[in-house]
Amino acid sequence: MSAFFFALTEQTMQNDQGLAAVLRQHEGRVLQDWTGALQEVRRHGSPGGVDRDTHAQARGFLAAFAEAIRCSSDEDLAGAEWDDVRATLAELSRDRAMAGFSPSETATFVFSLKKPLFAALREALADDPKRLSDELWTVSIMLDKLGLFCIEAYTKGREEVIERQHQELLDLSTPVVELWEGILALPLIGTLDSERTQIVMESLLNAIVAKEATVAILDITGVPTVDTLVAQHLMKTVAAARLMGAECIISGIRPQIAQTIVHLGVSLDGVITKATLAGALQTALRKTGQSVQRAVPAKVGS
Repeated sequence: MSAFFFALTEQTMQNDQGLAAVLRQHEGRVLQDWTGALQEVRRHGSPGGVDRDTHAQARGFLAAFAEAIRCSSDEDLAGAEWDDVRATLAELSRDRAMAGFSPSETATFVFSLKKPLFAALREALADDPKRLSDELWTVSIMLDKLGLFCIEAYTKGREEVIERQHQELLDLSTPVVELWEGILALPLIGTLDSERTQIVMESLLNAIVAKEATVAILDITGVPTVDTLVAQHLMKTVAAARLMGAECIISGIRPQIAQTIVHLGVSLDGVITKATLAGALQTALRKTGQSVQRAVPAKVGS
């Protein structure tokens, strides 16, 4: 127990004599020099200095980094003492990923701290070249690893952004429109795969319930090709709509698509198909007992 305590005390003394002591004594100057370096490389900035968010991030990171250095000399940065440092960098990296920064611009937040720290260490340990060399090497390794951590966190954040944008595009590409009372239309554009079919089905079924619709028009004018898989996806959507009490009409059957369906032997039995959305709407109006009549223009002078 005493040997362990002695080793721990020795480590603490070494930390207090090296980088931890430098950060404690010169933290203000290091922060000033660091924010100056960030100003030179920041993506959008003004000559007057870094923005408040960047300055606050730098101050928070430096405080967490100094505390971690004081409590731990683990170069792998794996201990609980480094949790605040990792959390700060993870949040910063995600924010920059969503803001459109590049990976290098994000990692530079950490790498730009090297020069101010090196300068402070050289001044503090000028009389001890060996200790200076050891401290510079340790700091360099730590900041390199933290910079790589930034890139990893940035990548995860960017993947989240891409996934969210992908989901938003899928939602936008499957709008359900109420054409008339009790009549819905779902214009499909692009490839209809399994993932998108699920979204189409959910959107349509929710709209059928919300609008109390009895007829739904699936318009495939914007679908480039219809193969067996696409036809199966359409039939699944039709079957699901029927279970909800709505009949489906498929419109946008172009000559090329009709020929393809015949050649593939795809059966659309029981499903009404129309060449145009206008034709499908006319059929839907008849099925719902509604009609649209052309207004007779009033005679001039009558």
